[in-house]
Amino acid sequence: MTITVSPPAPAPAAPGPAAADTEVPQGPWLLGVRHHGPGSARAVRDALDAARPRAVLIEGPPEADALLPLAADPQMRPPVALLAHVTDDPGRASFWPFAEFSPEWVAVRWALEHGAQVRFIDLPAAHSLAVREQSTALAEGEGPAPASADADALAVDPLAVLAEAAGYDDPERWWEDVVEHRGARGTGRLDPFAPFEALAEAMGALREEYGHGGHARDLVREAYMRIQLRTAKKEFGDEIAVVCGAWHVPALAGKPPTLTADRALLKGLPKVKAELTWVPWTHRRLARHSGYGAGIDSPGWYGHLFGARDRPVARWMTKVAGLLRDEDRLVSSAHVIEAVRLAETLAVMRGRPLAGLTETTDAIRAVMCDGSDVPLSLVQDRLIVGDVLGEVPDSAPVVPLQRDLTRQQRTLRMKPEAAERELELDLRKDNDAARSRLLHRLRLLRVDWGEPAAFRGSTGTFREGWRLRWEPELSVKVAEAGIWGTTVLAAATAKAESEAVSATALSAVTALAEQCLLAELPDALPVVMSALADRAALDSDVGHLAQALPALARTLRYGDVRGTDTAALAEVAAGLAMRICVGLPPACTGLDDDGAAEMRGHIDAVHASVALLTRPSGSEGPRDPHDLTARWARVLRTLADRDTVAGVIRGRAVRLLLDDGRLGEDDTARLMGLALSPGTPPADAAAWIEGFVGGASGSGMLLVHDERLLGLVDAWLTGVSPDAFTDVLPLLRRTFSAYEPGVRRTLGELVRRGPTPPGGTPTPPGGPATEAGAPGFGPTLDPARADAVLPLLHLLLGTPPAPEHHDPTEVTPR
Repeated sequence: MTITVSPPAPAPAAPGPAAADTEVPQGPWLLGVRHHGPGSARAVRDALDAARPRAVLIEGPPEADALLPLAADPQMRPPVALLAHVTDDPGRASFWPFAEFSPEWVAVRWALEHGAQVRFIDLPAAHSLAVREQSTALAEGEGPAPASADADALAVDPLAVLAEAAGYDDPERWWEDVVEHRGARGTGRLDPFAPFEALAEAMGALREEYGHGGHARDLVREAYMRIQLRTAKKEFGDEIAVVCGAWHVPALAGKPPTLTADRALLKGLPKVKAELTWVPWTHRRLARHSGYGAGIDSPGWYGHLFGARDRPVARWMTKVAGLLRDEDRLVSSAHVIEAVRLAETLAVMRGRPLAGLTETTDAIRAVMCDGSDVPLSLVQDRLIVGDVLGEVPDSAPVVPLQRDLTRQQRTLRMKPEAAERELELDLRKDNDAARSRLLHRLRLLRVDWGEPAAFRGSTGTFREGWRLRWEPELSVKVAEAGIWGTTVLAAATAKAESEAVSATALSAVTALAEQCLLAELPDALPVVMSALADRAALDSDVGHLAQALPALARTLRYGDVRGTDTAALAEVAAGLAMRICVGLPPACTGLDDDGAAEMRGHIDAVHASVALLTRPSGSEGPRDPHDLTARWARVLRTLADRDTVAGVIRGRAVRLLLDDGRLGEDDTARLMGLALSPGTPPADAAAWIEGFVGGASGSGMLLVHDERLLGLVDAWLTGVSPDAFTDVLPLLRRTFSAYEPGVRRTLGELVRRGPTPPGGTPTPPGGPATEAGAPGFGPTLDPARADAVLPLLHLLLGTPPAPEHHDPTEVTPR
């Protein structure tokens, strides 16, 4: 096969409609396009202006014909998408995205503005959804034509074949040169139908060579298109324009198959009941790399080409300069001028008609980014791709749940945005508390508009941090959640009740109880609490109980902040904690290394939960009605003294007791000495050290401030035999490598100095030093320097400073 691709004819620099004397060919006019191509969009507009058809037929689902008038609504702002989903299974869905520079969108708007009939002629969504596999994964569209996630990819890339025939190694560059930059050179006018005739001829040669190109489903779609074209010709004659993918033009042109043959292809197709609506879309979802095969890598750049037809390179460089200036980078007008010159020079050197995205990006990197790809990645993310989020009018059909969500978003002033943003809430404020409830309810419905996040300085239970980003597929999630209720509150309540009844794991029920409290679902809490009591009574696995307790403890803490009655929940939590206290010692016996490490994590979680379950002194109600704190301390002491318990658990128990002040320094040193005695296998001793000083934040500071414990570790380590040292080294390395660099450096200085001599005594205040200190350390405490921090501490804690002490014998001068 031989394909000859010639460069396009010269075109005017300034856009405009076709000349009045342009000879219009006989209709119907088949306008083959590339989906989301700004060059195709301009060509379609010019061809429609010249032809003035009575009807415009567009590749898309016919069920959406009733939604097309909404495209003329002032509130409709692309990018948007047609969403089709199965009525009783909203998870089976397809999208037909449209951008401002999509040829199909331009055709729809032209028809509505000029009073022409506009219809979709692709295979109905009722059929295309039915042939998909039962899956909750979203199917995405190949431009306006949907393509399921499991659809076979085209064996032939038409653009790649044409680019190779023209001597290009990059299909995108070829398309830019012959289509997107068409009209940027010369002074004469273009025939508006010439590009479509050239593309039709090229695609016809490809279809003769490759047939359906490895995508057999196209034959069925094209049969339906031909049937719709025949129907339209009976009504409007030949005054019809068809806007579809260029790949389909040969199947619609020339002598088509008979009507009987086309109907035979459509016979027996499966069918489902489908619903369609408009939903907002984003430029990021138009990009191929984000997972939606819309066919373009740079929607922001294509949008710029469509909107700025004169001096596109200079205008683009101005946008980039503005972005970099907003990020506090020094970019002047001279940078913009030099970047434009460099991009145009690169285009000439590379034989291109106009600087494309490759040339502009190279120029930006060299001139504005000083050769660095770090600021260039910002340009790629913000401009080349972009975070533009479309809008749909209120009159667009939606499920009742979506309408209630939109109402709450407006009431709470939470506008959905495509760009990720941070939101910090103060739960003491009514509006922030309502925002928190909405976000938690949506998370329970699996509509993950917001993700919890911890921000610097956002401590305290009355503060919440969120990261918000609205993704187009969340519209499908909302439609799926619509089966649970017509409002967010009703749907979240019904979903929580259903999950409580069907949950089998105790930890799942406790997590659900926490969600219900955060989302403030009072009607669901009784059902959840009943399920929680039932699961807790039947579950005897200590690991499961330990996994369930932290969520309950957090729930009780947040309940105090939100003013929720959690008395029943407190009793369940206390009962779980008591059962853990009884069953933990036997459960910690005979564990292997992996089991011991997992149990250590459970012990840490239970220890933190016990601290939350016991009320602080001064609060209302009994402080510790079940004497839980004392019972837990006895359990830890049992674990610390039991030789059959793994070393990492014994070491961790000793550390927790020491931190709580329930174990003295002498007892701690004694237990460490026993664990590190020569009779203990080196591996067990190393595990004990890991449990005692490893893992938790600030663990290394204990060795810094207690030289006795550091000396015991040092003495044990120097006494380990060379063979055993090789075995315990990985464990010790893991333990000490987790320390902060400052802690490791201080420990190294202390070990280098060696232990304090037995005769060394601290220097009394104001007296001479009796023992030289280590390098970098004073011989004793300096009270004056220590007191200097007190004013700052009083300021941070909000406490009044202590009154200064005055000698009564001192005479104050008048």
